[in-house]
Amino acid sequence: MPQRFGRPGLLGTIARTAVISGTATAVSNRVEERGLRRREAARTPQTPPAPAPGPAPASSAPAGPDRVAQLTQLADLKNQGLLTDEEFATEKARILGS
Repeated sequence: MPQRFGRPGLLGTIARTAVISGTATAVSNRVEERGLRRREAARTPQTPPAPAPGPAPASSAPAGPDRVAQLTQLADLKNQGLLTDEEFATEKARILGS
């Protein structure tokens, strides 16, 4: 078979395009994964998370300011990303006695 010179034929163009496309996809995926790891590392706190508030002592009299302080602390933990929405709702219900 004679050797071609000049522009590649249809199969050569398809093969070259496939190689370039595969390489671009692989590079794009690696860049995206690296970005996700960096964002995740930036989101996680460098200090160990504070323990979740324990059960409140049972009392017969409602403590208004004490509940407000507990709810404020609970909201701060949620805003810091240390509590999920479910954990927040569970603890809030426990504090409010519902």
